[in-house]
Amino acid sequence: MDPLVVIKKYVDPSSDAYRILIDHSTSVAKLALQMGKAHPELNLDLQFVEEAAMLHDIGIIKTAAESLDCHGDEPYICHGVLGAELLRAEGLEKHALVCERHTGTGLSKSYIDEMGLPIPSRDMLPVSLEEKLICYADKFFSKTHLGEQRTVEVARKKLEKFGPETLKRFDEFSALFG
Repeated sequence: MDPLVVIKKYVDPSSDAYRILIDHSTSVAKLALQMGKAHPELNLDLQFVEEAAMLHDIGIIKTAAESLDCHGDEPYICHGVLGAELLRAEGLEKHALVCERHTGTGLSKSYIDEMGLPIPSRDMLPVSLEEKLICYADKFFSKTHLGEQRTVEVARKKLEKFGPETLKRFDEFSALFG
């Protein structure tokens, strides 16, 4: 499966949204592969990691994120669920799970309910090692400062506002893949 074929189906290749999505996703995929290769004992499916890392943010195209050249109707927090819907329509269920489980360090049902987020009220936490790896690698790159890799300390600091549950998962991912 070629992730670029899927992305081009939903995102205009001449748009800034495409450029931003590809740049960010490529950075995430490269770091995830680097970390995955450093841990052969985990027996990760690295082909899946690369594909899913390239597709994890495809849902941004359906959000109202002008700074990313995305002109949809949904709040940005919905991008994971929206991307999962797109990928399920493509028959890519495992890839869809990465989309909906990568936001923050994953979103628990209790957090979604407590914050009143406009997404389904259910646990959306990374389960497989591959999901956890992509979620972790994603925390090192933004879509507004393309190509700049954050340190572990900076990535962790960016997550502090989301509470101790989020930081605990980030620290677990750091211990596993760092």
